[in-house]
Amino acid sequence: MTKAIRFHKTGGPDVLVLEDVQVGEPGPDEVRVRNSAIGFNFIDTYHRSGLYPLPLPSGIGVEACAVVEACGKEVTWVKPGDRVGYAGGTPGAYSEVRIIKGDRLVKVPDGIEDKTVAAMMLKGLTVWYLIRRTYRVEKGETVLFHAAAGGVGLIACQWLKALGVTVIGTVGTDEKAKIAKAHGCTHTIVYTRENFAERVLEITNGKKVPVVYDSVGKDTFMGSLDCLQPRGLLAVFGNGSGPVPAFDLNLLAAKGSLYVTRPTLNTYAARRADLEAGASELFDVVQSGKVRIEVNQTYALKDAARAHREAEARKTTGSTVLMP
Repeated sequence: MTKAIRFHKTGGPDVLVLEDVQVGEPGPDEVRVRNSAIGFNFIDTYHRSGLYPLPLPSGIGVEACAVVEACGKEVTWVKPGDRVGYAGGTPGAYSEVRIIKGDRLVKVPDGIEDKTVAAMMLKGLTVWYLIRRTYRVEKGETVLFHAAAGGVGLIACQWLKALGVTVIGTVGTDEKAKIAKAHGCTHTIVYTRENFAERVLEITNGKKVPVVYDSVGKDTFMGSLDCLQPRGLLAVFGNGSGPVPAFDLNLLAAKGSLYVTRPTLNTYAARRADLEAGASELFDVVQSGKVRIEVNQTYALKDAARAHREAEARKTTGSTVLMP
């Protein structure tokens, strides 16, 4: 038997319970791993609350650093004893030991600590697909990135700065503005007291931006559209304030033939070749020092509910890790 966080009904953080679970042998295309550090991500709260429904009862968590214990006969790219990272796939990372599809695992290079790996896989690969695939940002461009002091935001600010991109970032407090600036955000907007669409217009001298990256959702959607240049792209990759309500598509025409997309890592990394390409780019920028992964909160696995409460209360910055 091993320990895992599970939930039998959707709701608030208190539905998360630590249980004894039985983990057997991996199937032909599966691997059994022992997690050494587990990443917390805001999508975990969507699964727990039911915003993104899962069959119940369910495990939770989609990111971790782990050591391979056993491999199915079809898995040849990793072996027992290998240190690996994973992100996405079937939730269940909040556990000591688990079974996972082998094609979701990538080997981790030496020199990157377990906590760092757990904090970087989902968030770092999210930044990768957003800025290298969804809209391939070029040197000299200016972008708007919401929640710039969050786990994804801090990685994005650093990576974009390394690419020669000017980042306008929204944050909730002056303290978070300082954190974002320290990580490469050129201009910060404290959205709790400033109209971010008006400030973007001022900062860009009326030119606006070609792309907005938005993980906030409902509260920022309309304002984000107002920040875009004609034929600009709004990439909504999260729902921190709730899902975007239905809207008239003619609005996109009226605002300049705009594009809106709802991308996910599961789509962009569905093929193993794409997953490996993204992980390679991510490991490169981390090992080079261009991107620093900062674990600002660490909780024991049994305290997962507390981690959820504090994240939803906007009490956290950067990355959060659970330790089994």
